[in-house]
Order: sequence, then C-alpha cells, then structure tokens
Amino acid sequence: MKAWSLDRYGKAQKLRMADLPDPVPSATEVLIRIHAAGLNPLDLKLRDGAFKPILPYKPPFVLGHDLAGEVVAIGAEVTGFHPGDRVMARPCDGRIGTLAELIAVDVADLAPIPANLSMAEAAALPLVSLTAWQALVELGQVGPGQKVLIHAGTGGVGSIAIQLAKHLGAYVATTASAKNTEMLRDLGADQVIDYRNEDFAQILSGYDLVLCSLEGETLAKSVSILKSGGKLISISGPPMPEFAKAKGLGFVLGLIFRVISRSIRRKARAAGVSYHFLFMRADGDQLRQIAQLVATGAIRPVIDRVFSFAETNAALAYLETGRAKGKVVVTLPSIEE
Repeated sequence: MKAWSLDRYGKAQKLRMADLPDPVPSATEVLIRIHAAGLNPLDLKLRDGAFKPILPYKPPFVLGHDLAGEVVAIGAEVTGFHPGDRVMARPCDGRIGTLAELIAVDVADLAPIPANLSMAEAAALPLVSLTAWQALVELGQVGPGQKVLIHAGTGGVGSIAIQLAKHLGAYVATTASAKNTEMLRDLGADQVIDYRNEDFAQILSGYDLVLCSLEGETLAKSVSILKSGGKLISISGPPMPEFAKAKGLGFVLGLIFRVISRSIRRKARAAGVSYHFLFMRADGDQLRQIAQLVATGAIRPVIDRVFSFAETNAALAYLETGRAKGKVVVTLPSIEE
C-alpha cells in the first residue's frame, strides 16, 4: 500500500511517500480501505517531536489520526461490521497511521458513518468531536442553562464544541476574529468576542466551564471568568502529574508535569475552580453517539479545505499556517472530489 511516512522528527519535516506491506487485521481488528483522512494539530506536534515523551513513536511511522473509509475484511472475533460498511474512526494511540491506503483498526474504535455524510465530511469528525464530547459531556457534564466559553471557535475542536455545547443547552461564548462572527453564530455561538480588540476577561464572568486550546496568558486569564466550582479544561496543556500517573509515564515525567502545571493549578485553586488537562482518547461508543447527533443535524462537520492524497505535505503546511476554519482533509484517489 501507499502511505506517507515520517522518517525523522523535525519541525517542518516533510513526509515521504512509501510502499509498505498491507496490514493484516488481528482477531479484534477491522481492515479498512481509507477514502479520506482528517488532519489535526496533533499531527504537526508529533512530526515536530513535541510529544515524544508521551507518545514515543519510533520513526519511520505513518502519521494520521482521523479516517473515513470502507471495511475490507474483519477479524475472527469482530461482530457488528461487515465488508463494504462505511466507517469512521480515531485509531487509538500506538495504532495511528491514517495517511495511508489501508489500516487495521480495533473494532472498539469504530463507528458507522451517518448516511448524510460524505467520506470527506466523516473524516473531519472523529478526533475533534471526541475531544469536544470528552470535555463537555464526560468531564464537564454541561447542561441546560450553564455558561460555556470555547476559545478559538473557528478551529477544528472549537467549531464542533460550539455546536455540542449549544445542543446540551448551554449559553455559548467564543473567541475569534471579528470577520468570523457570522460563521460562529451560524454554528450556535451566542456571543463572539473579537480577541484582537476585546479582552474576554473584562467582558465575561460567572461561567461554568472554559474549554481552552491556547496556553500562556489566555489560559491563566480564563480562570478569572469562572464562577466558584467552575471548570477550566485545557487541551493544550500543561499536563498535570495525575496525567503522567494514569498513562504510566513514570516518576520523572510526573515531577516535570507537577512543576510546569503548578502555576495554573495554584491559580485555579485560589479561585475555587478546577483545572483539567484533557488528552483525548479513541472511543467508538462515544463516536456512535456523536454520529447520531450528526444524523439528526444537531452537529455538522466544518471543513476548510480538501487536498488530494498526493498533496498531503501541502495540506500539512496549510494546517500549520493556523488559518483553517474547521478541518483540513485529505482524500485518496478513488474518491477525490
């Protein structure tokens, strides 16, 4: 099969088109012919080597965390899926590699694609929608009448989180540039704060939850808008020592995480709020629930640009500009649109 290989870590490192053996599914895996793959900032961070302590992939390896495709074959213990089924997934850590023609994915990570989605649209969903679900539903327990701030609303996670928070009944504020106000209100945002000219910390107060994909000053200032008992959830860090323990990363990394997260944890504690670092995980059951919301129109994928499989390096370069509104997707030759 053809696949895009990362031969060595490095910022702006280009992927190489490689010929690799076709994967063979284990008893609990499904072999999928990939029709489209979504790109994420996580792919860039992995390429750069930023996550080597957490996700120690050994180059060469195939990048990619989102897929939509067709089942080719199933393992002996797999039930519920059959050859020809349209499926989507965020493969679990350690088993990524969606920038390829084929991949074997554990059945627990899969969900059927809603009938109202194209392959490209389905590939834009898994990682960002699971991130939003785990932040807002699982960890945040957002409900009707609550107030939620979602930073960077035009991003992949932000564009889905706005829709999900609104579906859950929350009042939703978001930060973005003013030119994107109409788009964000169309997604369900009640209030759009122009981060270039307005200070969200001077405008908002009494919020139940902040979902933050930014670090530094933005993360620290987010504490001030939360009411007592509120939750600050970061998907960009810094990680907490509990994360190192849960992932089995060892004492040294736990100590490092304790040090680098000390400031934000203290600030949150002093304000009577909680700080959480979320590193999303693959979960086919949650993805099925998300698919149901997509089928009813409660959530829709947001795609900025679609590139061909041959243009994967150009797609990653475009993603790195930070200008994408929603997701960047790569489609394979059989379904390029």
